Amino acid sequence: MTTSTIERAYQLARAGAAPDVVRLKERLKADGCRAVDALLAPRSIRGHLEAICAAAYAAHRSAPPDSATPEFDNPEEA
Repeated sequence: MTTSTIERAYQLARAGAAPDVVRLKERLKADGCRAVDALLAPRSIRGHLEAICAAAYAAHRSAPPDSATPEFDNPEEA
């Protein structure tokens, strides 16, 4: 089963893939989603996605790199 455009929009927003709805729409269109503008036009959906994008993008950008797992060339050194 394929993911609907709205479901994909929420997935990308939660992942911090776009800072705002404009960029989210661009990403969806680039991914081949159809009727993006029409489906994300309702104010309630747009407002919700805008809030999710802003929060998730900020959290994603400010997260420190994962330094808890050191990388070793030799597994026996771990």
